[in-house]
Amino acid sequence: MPSQPVIGIILVTLAGLLVGSGVWPIKLMRQFQFEHWWFCGMLTGLIILPWSATLLLCPNALVALSKVPAGTIITANLWAVGWGLANVLCGLCFVRIGVALTGAILTGLGAAFGVTLPLIVKGSGLFRDAPDLDSAAGLTVLSGVGLMLLGVALAAAAGFGRERVQPRRAPNAGSFKGGLIMAAVAGVLSSGMGLAFVYGQGPIMRAMQDEGAGEIPATFAVWAVGLLGGALVNLIYPLYLMTRNQSFGVLVRNWPEAALATVMGVNLAAGIVLMGGGMRWLGALGASAGLGIQQVAQMLGGQALGFLSGEWRGVTGRPCRAMYAAIACLILAAMIMAWGNTRPH
Repeated sequence: MPSQPVIGIILVTLAGLLVGSGVWPIKLMRQFQFEHWWFCGMLTGLIILPWSATLLLCPNALVALSKVPAGTIITANLWAVGWGLANVLCGLCFVRIGVALTGAILTGLGAAFGVTLPLIVKGSGLFRDAPDLDSAAGLTVLSGVGLMLLGVALAAAAGFGRERVQPRRAPNAGSFKGGLIMAAVAGVLSSGMGLAFVYGQGPIMRAMQDEGAGEIPATFAVWAVGLLGGALVNLIYPLYLMTRNQSFGVLVRNWPEAALATVMGVNLAAGIVLMGGGMRWLGALGASAGLGIQQVAQMLGGQALGFLSGEWRGVTGRPCRAMYAAIACLILAAMIMAWGNTRPH
């Protein structure tokens, strides 16, 4: 696949914005709790849509999968399990510390790890030719990561300031400090989604395309297979909560809110497919620069949702200035990483 950086940047940016703002339906829910909307959304986005696309649009999909090395599938799914755990923690953090702050922390910490690793341990397929860490391109991308981390620090400071002005209102949400720690852990693990693609896409796409699949269906197949471990984590946990709380009835009775949760799954599926396609269009450095830009856009989508939904209503002064500075740092970081894709490898 030829490298088309502009197309790649557009696709990963759209992916980030879509995923970052994709939880907007929870703002409209009154009866569904975390376990209900998370189960419906993840079932749709991680199982139903990607596997339907794979089995319906990829000729001889199961035959193709049998030709993929077991090591590739295992490696991708180990990353995916880490991402699955991060996803669960992320959903809980939305309730504890809000969408905007959660998105900021996940963006910076996830990118710091996810952007750096493929420059050290090369990925599969076209990502095997990624530049080294000490190359001009690698150093440029790393400078963008450093700026992202500064943005995270500013966002965290803004969040503490907002908490003093506007204490969280969600019942049984838990401590703000505990939510911040959970968000930090989730941030490190959240890079697992991108890394599952980086280390799994080469053999899986090749197997699918050898059987006649097109580029987009083959990309769906990578996510269907590579994220299966993460999908199971994201389904088992809400099922456990519904069992413990004996709340399956809420899931069955409230079809309008179930439909809203399904929309979340559609947003997620569309976002991750756009992300995979954009990373490939960016070429060898797409595993790093693509993930970094996507993470920035995801944070911006979360910030927009947080501001529009009133998470920062009534908050003025230093907390707002810190959050605006964080947003500026992240936008500049994305621009630097995009420029890094043009630097010598």
